[in-house]
Amino acid sequence: MKPTPLKIIVIDHDLTFHEAYKNYFETYRDYSLMGIYGSIQEALKDYDKTQPDIIVSEVSMPDGCGIEGISLFRKKDAQVKIIMLSAQSDLDIVKKAFKNMADGYLTKPVNKNSLFHALNSIKYEGATISNDIAKKIISLFQPKSYASFSERENQIIEYLSQGATYKTIANNLFVTPSTVNFHIQNIYLKLNVNSKSEALKKLREMEQSVAVA
Repeated sequence: MKPTPLKIIVIDHDLTFHEAYKNYFETYRDYSLMGIYGSIQEALKDYDKTQPDIIVSEVSMPDGCGIEGISLFRKKDAQVKIIMLSAQSDLDIVKKAFKNMADGYLTKPVNKNSLFHALNSIKYEGATISNDIAKKIISLFQPKSYASFSERENQIIEYLSQGATYKTIANNLFVTPSTVNFHIQNIYLKLNVNSKSEALKKLREMEQSVAVA
């Protein structure tokens, strides 16, 4: 017996994408497009008729933030899966989406393959996230490394960014506080700053400039 395709609705206020979504779903065997809407309210009005298994909803909507719509959909069906869609990969917005119980987050534009992969991830794994966002999240947990500093200086910079004291850094690196101070003074010299706050600010600026590049 052939499995019943999962029912999907898409909410995207940019009407220019609607035709593309229709074309994508014509190629999907396991997913049936039940409706495309320009707003949360339009989708809610049709909800009892469409009864989706998965909702793909844009974050920025004309009638408010799409993230706020998550709770409205969950009142209709607590088990429905919700993928947020946005041109922004800002981690604050991503965190807000997941705090509000989203099951996935994709950055626009999506294509036929990326949307299909996301739907499969939701179907089989229960969650999905775009690769660019995953890389940003991973980078938060990885030690920063700056080419203009030595390995030891990079270690100390990592501890400084975490708010560690000279004594804590010395204990963790098995050196004396005076050695830590010596390296920190070299860091300040290379950055042309005179304090920890100025150093951390300059390092953040350097990191952002690399990310933009």
